[in-house]
Amino acid sequence: MGKKVKLDENYLTRIPVRKAEIGWSLDKNGMVTLAIENKGWANRIAQKLFKRPKISYVHLDEMGTFIWPMIDGQTNLTDLGVKVKEHFGENAEPLYPRLAKYFQILDSYRFIAWRQ
Repeated sequence: MGKKVKLDENYLTRIPVRKAEIGWSLDKNGMVTLAIENKGWANRIAQKLFKRPKISYVHLDEMGTFIWPMIDGQTNLTDLGVKVKEHFGENAEPLYPRLAKYFQILDSYRFIAWRQ
């Protein structure tokens, strides 16, 4: 099982910000696709030697697609959770542990930052 996410009120008041260098678009089904440019010397070597792509695409699921556009640098995790609950109802449960894990993953891949 994965690492347990520690939730406290302080975490839920954090405000995520999408990183400007992460491009995104909606596909033909209305789902969000992130475009991640593979930069740095290691990526350049992999691109030349192993034909790795210059851009990687990450396709978000239904909940990720709902949340991503709302990451505006103004809305905290508690308020995002309220919107997720209104939209998905009981399918969002367990709401805040799930939301915290989602943002932990976005943060680990450096797709977001946190507003100070």
